[in-house]
Amino acid sequence: MDQLELANSFDRERRRLRSVAYRIVGSLSDADDTVQEAWLRLQRVDAEEIDNLEGWLTTVVARICLNILRDRRSHPEDPLDAFVPEPIVSIDAGDDPEHEALLADAVGIALQVVIDALSPAQRLAFVLHDMFGVPFDEIAALIERSPEATRQLASRARRRVRGAAPQPDSDLARQRAVVDAYFAAAREGDLDALVAVLDPDVVARSHSRTGVFELRGAEKVARAAMMARKFAPFVRPALINRTAGAVAFDEGIPFAILAFTVVDDRAVSIDIFNDRELVPRLVRSGS
Repeated sequence: MDQLELANSFDRERRRLRSVAYRIVGSLSDADDTVQEAWLRLQRVDAEEIDNLEGWLTTVVARICLNILRDRRSHPEDPLDAFVPEPIVSIDAGDDPEHEALLADAVGIALQVVIDALSPAQRLAFVLHDMFGVPFDEIAALIERSPEATRQLASRARRRVRGAAPQPDSDLARQRAVVDAYFAAAREGDLDALVAVLDPDVVARSHSRTGVFELRGAEKVARAAMMARKFAPFVRPALINRTAGAVAFDEGIPFAILAFTVVDDRAVSIDIFNDRELVPRLVRSGS
């Protein structure tokens, strides 16, 4: 296989590899770096000796992602230059096929938040097996566990995900109706209407570079929304990781991304990303 054939073969795998990496590490920049490193490693081996290129590349990407996760754990004090998890934003119909493909492959932010809270070994076991169908014996070799222990890791991760990240309504129009009602109530200062579109146990998570602050309960979340009501007229509808959300603007500059998880016509979670340096970068790259 010559270099052109190798490059073409890799390009056919690029979208899937980027999706695998993003779901494991939760960062677009880290996912892109991971895919690039996988390409460099592929160039350093004899491709003729690779029986299954898709499997080989998946394994390489998973190993690189595992190193990234372990490095994060060993250096938690290091400042980040991106949100983790990092939302994928689309305000308008996209002209960037690669970005639209990544958005189409993304899982909801609420699920990505739960994945981010798993241990590195649990994340690999869950993402690779449940989302990409990688056999447990192959994952076991990556994390240096037995196949049975790996199966148990994935099972524990699965239970945690089901408990903390409910499946959102599949109808995007119904999601959008709830999000629109939320901002309409905020604009009008109608606390009761705000509470009505929130699940009683709703959780609002405010994401920063250094961590996540949580607020729980419909009335508490509604009152917090009332405090920020002055920005409600300056929000634009957006897709955030395939679900209905919004981007808030201040004097024309995006400063907050709000991702909603809607179940049974109520918001069960709201993830808010409001770093004034990072948000414009994400909205620019995704609009």
